[in-house]
Amino acid sequence: MKSFELFIERLVLSSRWVLVVFYLGLAASLVVYAASFLLKLYKIALHAFDSSEAEMILAMLSLIDAALVAGLVLMVMLASYENFVSRFDEENTGLTWLGKLDAGSLKVKVASAIVAISSIHLLQVFLNIAEYTSERIMWQTIMHMVFVISAVALAWLDNMTAKKH
Repeated sequence: MKSFELFIERLVLSSRWVLVVFYLGLAASLVVYAASFLLKLYKIALHAFDSSEAEMILAMLSLIDAALVAGLVLMVMLASYENFVSRFDEENTGLTWLGKLDAGSLKVKVASAIVAISSIHLLQVFLNIAEYTSERIMWQTIMHMVFVISAVALAWLDNMTAKKH
């Protein structure tokens, strides 16, 4: 009976390697997103001299937004791999900061990135306010505030949990 239990435990523990498929998929999505980013950058460069300042600001905000999204994907991919599959070899990678990202701090960082992305979207709305209805602006502002409150709550909970340990 003990050997059967040991077999099941090893099987369950080994199943964590299935997650690698998801992380490789995220890495592939970053490559596709990078190509999309380069295309967007090319289009901005083509119209750099015939665009208004407001249009250039909106274009730059969309590039910043893309960089934040890519960073979010990378952060989730690396930290999740380290937390759930296998530790990175610090000597070969130089990624000493990864060991400090546990599930709680990862949630706070993800929530903070979502708030930053939402802030950029809301700023884009405010810079282009004529194209939006009052109701849509109101709902986007409410959604942003929900993200902010959620991030603060997650950070507070993570801080409370850290103090107990």
